[in-house]
Amino acid sequence: MKITLNGYGKMGKEIEKILLQREHTVEAICDNTKQLIKIPTGDSVCIDFTTPDAFINNYKLIADKFSGVVVGTTGWYKSLPEVKKYFESKNKKLVYGTNFSVGVNILFEIADFASSLLSKFNYAPYIIELHHKEKKDSPSGTAGTLKKIINKNTGKDISVSSVRSGFIKGIHDIGFESNVDKINIRHEAYSREGLALGAVLAAEWLDKINGIIDFKDLFKQNLKNI
Repeated sequence: MKITLNGYGKMGKEIEKILLQREHTVEAICDNTKQLIKIPTGDSVCIDFTTPDAFINNYKLIADKFSGVVVGTTGWYKSLPEVKKYFESKNKKLVYGTNFSVGVNILFEIADFASSLLSKFNYAPYIIELHHKEKKDSPSGTAGTLKKIINKNTGKDISVSSVRSGFIKGIHDIGFESNVDKINIRHEAYSREGLALGAVLAAEWLDKINGIIDFKDLFKQNLKNI
């Protein structure tokens, strides 16, 4: 598979490593709009880990140039309807998601099951998320997805608490508390490798989809085959 990396920070370098391990071809690496403009239109897949502003400024260019796109960038979802509309008009494939980590997407499934079960009893759910001081969005997109899942199953609008400090790679703590006990579900990222692997898996699964899909749903569809 031929890949163009858009964004070559810490995540881009981690994705490149996994792509090469899995014997894919990194056709080009872009770190700004000028470099992206110079990429020829073709059949390669773009994996984008830039910034919310950069993706929104460039999504039309990205949709025009590549056969499919995996967007790991978060924090731009207010513009999701217009992005979807443009990709649909170009008949291009798009995978987006609040978190591409394999472990976090398993967490989504666990949270769905647990909150559905516990909704039948008197448990109060909450979410706490912690990230490094440079993370721009708060609460995290992952916490937002967890909140939607738990709200759907419990009928409650649960609270999310956020911490931004130091060099924390990512912690999401879900609690279900009653007057007699508490159940905790926790995911802690040790490195960016899980995120990078998920992004590469999304690119590998592009040929199985038509149109636009949330990685959470794509992961669930392919879970049995992993």
